[in-house]
Amino acid sequence: MKRILLGLIASFAFACQPDAEKKKMPENETIARQVYERFNAHDWEGMAALYSDSTEFKDPAFGTKAVMQSRKQIVEKYAAMHKETPDIHDEITGVYPSGDKRVIVEFVSSGSMPDGNKWELPICTVFTIEKGKITKDYTYYDQE
Repeated sequence: MKRILLGLIASFAFACQPDAEKKKMPENETIARQVYERFNAHDWEGMAALYSDSTEFKDPAFGTKAVMQSRKQIVEKYAAMHKETPDIHDEITGVYPSGDKRVIVEFVSSGSMPDGNKWELPICTVFTIEKGKITKDYTYYDQE
């Protein structure tokens, strides 16, 4: 009987422990998720504020080499994208913190073109975050 009671108490104690998902989210993961929250709100200024003054971007849209972009350029890029696709939206499918500076985010971007055709594009971005700001944004997707 004593063993059963101790077993029940131990089971109850473990059941009351918070899930890993309920624990405090690491700061870098929070910052990465905020990018998508602000993106989906079409808050380009707010999104750009998450980046350092000058951020290194690697994106097939820029070619094969990394380019530096200011916050102003980030706002201009996404405002132009929004003009082309007013209903643009990103749906996160996975977030993977990697070490103390990187967060990898898988997501599906979707929207409608001006002619009404809808599109979806699976994308993966690797963020490097230092001192609370994104310093690198390396994005990968199939252009075909």
